[in-house]
Amino acid sequence: MNTGWRWEYDPDHAHVAGGVPAAVVAEVERLAGQLVDLAVLGAHLDEIGDGPRPGGLRRMDAAGGWFYFLAAPRARLIVVVRIVPPFEAL
Repeated sequence: MNTGWRWEYDPDHAHVAGGVPAAVVAEVERLAGQLVDLAVLGAHLDEIGDGPRPGGLRRMDAAGGWFYFLAAPRARLIVVVRIVPPFEAL
């Protein structure tokens, strides 16, 4: 069953994940896929991770760092906008 939910980087992979260790990028992509799975099941993604308010940018831990994402239900899209690797990887 394909409900049309997907995730992507904004503006693109090179801008968001460029220079970030491959293990961190892989974990972010795995978690983004799980967010898509949750959205397909009807979960309210504005309640997942840390964020200032419903419908806004959310923060989620990943591989010792974190990433920021935005859920856009009308577009059925999870947008990953920034990855922050662990300090020791900087």
